[in-house]
Amino acid sequence: MPKPKKFKAKFLGNTIISEDKEAKNLYSKSRFGEPKEGKIQYSLVEGLYLFEKKLVNVLDWRNKKITLNGYIRKAKKLDANFWIRYIVFRDMRNRGYIVKTALKFGADFRVYDRGIKPGDGHAKWIVYPVHENSTLTWYEFSAKNRVAHSTRKNLLLGIVDDENDVTYYTVEWTKS
Repeated sequence: MPKPKKFKAKFLGNTIISEDKEAKNLYSKSRFGEPKEGKIQYSLVEGLYLFEKKLVNVLDWRNKKITLNGYIRKAKKLDANFWIRYIVFRDMRNRGYIVKTALKFGADFRVYDRGIKPGDGHAKWIVYPVHENSTLTWYEFSAKNRVAHSTRKNLLLGIVDDENDVTYYTVEWTKS
């Protein structure tokens, strides 16, 4: 498959938006972004992933290019957990999964099994990225597990260590 062509996008608020034809082509092939009003809208983690892969030039509202470090600084200001979320997103995408936001499910991400595209099937997991040093109460854990169960998805915890490696734990309901 030929490498997608680079395109331009703007960092506006807490999203990245592109009207470029190449962004639309990339969406149809790999489901990066979400089509909205004739444009493609990216989450902050999707935008950084495409930036790191050298598929997008990100511009600010004045049409000035944003550097990779500038992008990361801006994203961290908007989302305190951005880096941990990004590490899990990047790891899952590099493994061949399609990863989408899951805010309406009360989770960070929904993840589709390999070969399944949003719209063609349902996500298999909801994913919560956490740093290895963070704590989670039983109440918080139970709430996450209930969200997964009520949406008929498996709960996947993505634990990020200090070296930015990710270990995944699946939580499933069993009947006795």
